[in-house]
Amino acid sequence: MSGSAAPKVYGWCPGALRPMMSGDGLVVRIRAPLGRLSTTQAEGVAELAQTFGNGLLDISARANLQLRGIREDSFEDLIAGLRPLGLVDIDAAAEARRNILLAPFWQEDDDTHAIASALSAALTAATGLTLPGKFGFAIDCGAAPVLQDCAADIRIERGPAGLILRADGATTGKAVTRESAAAEALALARWFLDQGGAPEGRGRMHRLIARRGPPPSHGALALQRPFAATPGHTPAGTLAALEFGQMPAATLAELATHGEIRVTPWRMLLIEGARDLPPLPGLILDATDPRLQVTACTGAPGCLQALSATRDLARDLAPQLPEGTRLHVSGCAKGCACPGPSPVTLTATGADEFSLIRNGTAADQPLITNLSADRLRAAPELLTEGS
Repeated sequence: MSGSAAPKVYGWCPGALRPMMSGDGLVVRIRAPLGRLSTTQAEGVAELAQTFGNGLLDISARANLQLRGIREDSFEDLIAGLRPLGLVDIDAAAEARRNILLAPFWQEDDDTHAIASALSAALTAATGLTLPGKFGFAIDCGAAPVLQDCAADIRIERGPAGLILRADGATTGKAVTRESAAAEALALARWFLDQGGAPEGRGRMHRLIARRGPPPSHGALALQRPFAATPGHTPAGTLAALEFGQMPAATLAELATHGEIRVTPWRMLLIEGARDLPPLPGLILDATDPRLQVTACTGAPGCLQALSATRDLARDLAPQLPEGTRLHVSGCAKGCACPGPSPVTLTATGADEFSLIRNGTAADQPLITNLSADRLRAAPELLTEGS
């Protein structure tokens, strides 16, 4: 982006045992087993976030829970509090390998639940497997896929003829069974490394597939179906969206009184069995709320990479968007909150200075530059004019 310094690319995501420094303190990311928090775990996390951090919690795009503003001198005490809750891996390497996203609507002992459990155990035990920091697995074995728009490198999902293992970026996969899926997923991960998919320790499966295609044995057809999650009732409970994927810890504690909680990749929480939830700070329960059309990163000063604040502007512009138009407001060209293209993107290039991009990512060529937040608020038609 012209006029802005290139943001720092870390090449890995924070964990509980490997936190990342941000503008408001350490970010500590919890990978809850099977993406689920019991009432006790949720209440415990909420208390720890308030005691050792700034009391704010994020949901990441890989359905992990992030505690923000953790003070460096309190980090070890935080980990000591998370261990008895069963939310800390045996070491940082095991935590990094166990990067699993599973479809939130699983039921006890169905294919998604069983395969995710087996894969989690297999990855924890695979001490010789060193994958890139962002390399991840998606388990999506329901009747129709719900995770295909979520980032993952290896996918286990249901094809027209049964379960398949699919390399991200490929349209075909390998037929697997409930019993063989975890072992086949690890074999595909090793194939990725053997094929040179991670030079210098970085790389993603879809880039390798674009260069050389999937393994010859991957000939089973895959289903390609879009899925859009919205707040409201589901057979498993109630989906509650979070404004920009963030909530105060007190909201998590209150939600825990209504049921066990599953963390989703859509920056929503699924509260098991719940039918009616009270309005709480940070929650969006109305599927027509315009804030659902907007994605915004933490922005300045909470993120060290961000060049400008983002969320106040995103909140103000949301009601001005035409129905169905998506807006991404990014504090820098990395576009962490929405790595892919968006119909409209505002990328900060300086303090209170944004570039407007259409149908692209935060790093793409802008259509208009040097837009202030006040100008955008005064003339929101700039976002879609002529599109």
